[in-house]
Amino acid sequence: MEPQGSVNADPDDSDGEGRCTGWRNWSGFWLLGLCNNFAYVIMLSAAHDILKKQESHNTTASTEATLAVDFQGGNSSNSSRYDCNPVSTAAVLLADILPTLVIKLSVPFVIHNLPYGIRVLFCATMAAASFLLVSLSSAVWISILGVIFASISAGLGELSFLSLTHFYTRDVLGGWGSGTGGAGVAGALLYSVLTQVGLSPQVTVQIMLVVPFAMLISYFAVLVPPPSLPQWKSRRTEYAAVGSEENRGLIDGAEEEEEDRSTPVTEDVSTGPLTFTEKLHIIKGLLKFVLPLGLVYFAEYFINQGLMELLYFPNFFLSHAEQYRWYQTLYQVGVLVSRSSLCCVKIRNLWALSLLQVVNAVLLLFAVRYLFLPSAWLVFAIVLYEGLLGGAAYVNTFYFISKESEDRHREFAMAAASVGDSLGIALAGLAAFPIHRYFCSL
Repeated sequence: MEPQGSVNADPDDSDGEGRCTGWRNWSGFWLLGLCNNFAYVIMLSAAHDILKKQESHNTTASTEATLAVDFQGGNSSNSSRYDCNPVSTAAVLLADILPTLVIKLSVPFVIHNLPYGIRVLFCATMAAASFLLVSLSSAVWISILGVIFASISAGLGELSFLSLTHFYTRDVLGGWGSGTGGAGVAGALLYSVLTQVGLSPQVTVQIMLVVPFAMLISYFAVLVPPPSLPQWKSRRTEYAAVGSEENRGLIDGAEEEEEDRSTPVTEDVSTGPLTFTEKLHIIKGLLKFVLPLGLVYFAEYFINQGLMELLYFPNFFLSHAEQYRWYQTLYQVGVLVSRSSLCCVKIRNLWALSLLQVVNAVLLLFAVRYLFLPSAWLVFAIVLYEGLLGGAAYVNTFYFISKESEDRHREFAMAAASVGDSLGIALAGLAAFPIHRYFCSL
């Protein structure tokens, strides 16, 4: 049974007001998903360009590999048949994901003490700070700090907004998933267009300060908050207030009935905050979701950061840099399509998606080693399919967690499960380094 004040019970929205509220909430979560990942994509794309302005040619050569998002072509001094960069693109992956991973591993245990309104303000502030640091920085370490701020904003935002879906109908998960999928395509496209028409990377990043503002508008103006949402007060405060009122009522009733006051009044633990033991029990039950999600993302980012750069076809009409960019673009298109598919199809067998993604990774690993793929066109199709699998795994994982979790556990479960994708990505980055070194040494 859904708690009073929660709208996760999928109420009847047949009336016009209900439909309007439903669309506002779906649109609000779509915009929140877009803003949460969009700022991250834009900031990282710009960091590479701005570093080139800050450092000398030699210094830039050593830092491009750690902060670049787009592969910039081969190294002319590299004799490898794979036309490798000196450092794997997995370096940027680890720099981007580790702050997010630390947040997702630790914050779900204490985040209930922080109201949602304050969380959103903090995420928007961190995103804005990342834009300002990267666009105005005069030193490499300041730009790196901007990367860290963007990672913190994205990590805290993801687990907070996934938890927030507990207070709304489950269809908002489709809006959130679609928005996060669109961020990769829209972010890279918008940055490319603005810089292509002549704006400097610094000015382009400063224009993107509208994104954190849009996040605040989406949350505070577009969403229709239910009465049960802890907007500015923590759950602990609410529990204490409710417990105080209930105890006061019991005591008043005891006075009227002249009952023994020595009998202790016990708190109903089913309505209080989750204990640490309960949270560990919930995490144990989430493994059936987190493990396949982590495996999907491990295989996915092992391809993207360990293999994609090495899938080079010299006789193709696109250059190495252009081939790599199209790989990334088609991957993001696949993610967008599948993350927007929750309204049409739901896939309960998450392990099937994981195994299919592992097959992709193994296939492309052997393709890099033995060079048996005839053309980049086939790789284009595979990476599009890779994006479809990854996006489908993400939205279906959180949909079924929301559907199958007990109402009292759902908010924590949604936040805790978000560690699955980040953990898989971090492990993929670590695994990509030796693979990259091995192939580039051939």
